[in-house]
Amino acid sequence: MVVRYERRGPVAVVTMDRPEYRNAQNSAMTYALDEAFYRAAEDDDVAVVVLAGAGPHFSAGHDIGTPGRDADQSFPRRAGLWWDHVGKGGGESRFARESEVYLGMCRRWRELPKPMIASVQGACVAGGLMLAWVCDLIVASEDAFFADPVVRMGIPGVEYFAHPWVMPPRVAKEFLFTGDRMTAARAYELGWVNQVVPREELEERTFALAGKIAQMPRFGLALTKKAVNQAEDLQGLHAGMDSVFGLHHLAHAHNAETSADPLAGMDPRAMKAASNGS
Repeated sequence: MVVRYERRGPVAVVTMDRPEYRNAQNSAMTYALDEAFYRAAEDDDVAVVVLAGAGPHFSAGHDIGTPGRDADQSFPRRAGLWWDHVGKGGGESRFARESEVYLGMCRRWRELPKPMIASVQGACVAGGLMLAWVCDLIVASEDAFFADPVVRMGIPGVEYFAHPWVMPPRVAKEFLFTGDRMTAARAYELGWVNQVVPREELEERTFALAGKIAQMPRFGLALTKKAVNQAEDLQGLHAGMDSVFGLHHLAHAHNAETSADPLAGMDPRAMKAASNGS
């Protein structure tokens, strides 16, 4: 089981559970998250959803090389009507898969009509950022760090390209251009982390915030969330993501023509080494 689901009173806790791989997100995990979020949305006794990661890290991002990588497998599609990627070639396969399991699912999770809180410790990298950013609030431990190093692959950021809305554009450029880690304290200064707490207090402080929110009227929370999301979309978030998703796939296609593979030959070991050296 790569995702655990539990109820704590009015709070649903969804926990990524691949700690041995720093909660790298394979398709099995993505679809398990999807199922868990649907379950929380449909349960009238759930007021708030907490997303967490087991072990020392929240998520090191998309699975690009663990023994459980399953990019070649079919799963029952739920995020859109695009056809299955399996059995297709080149850009058609990659575009179909990432439209479903990355951009499509993240967009739908952002619209879950209940407040979502990301409880983040350790690494929150690339695809991990996507999961944290679809949440409404982020509580981070002091040891948490954030990074999107995929420019090292020649790719202009992860598929859910919220960077210029989460942080000021010049900071977003630095964040992407360098691939450097951003500390939780810096993210808090920039306003995209709500609280930074000692690691040993992360769970307690996250659930204190969730419990406080859970006391508010359910419909009022849903409408308020929708209002803020609509404001972000009017500021260009949705259309901007569509445009960058095209650039993202242009980069994959370029890599496939000019290097070893669509990831420019970068594997988990190379990405980790580059990140540690930044």
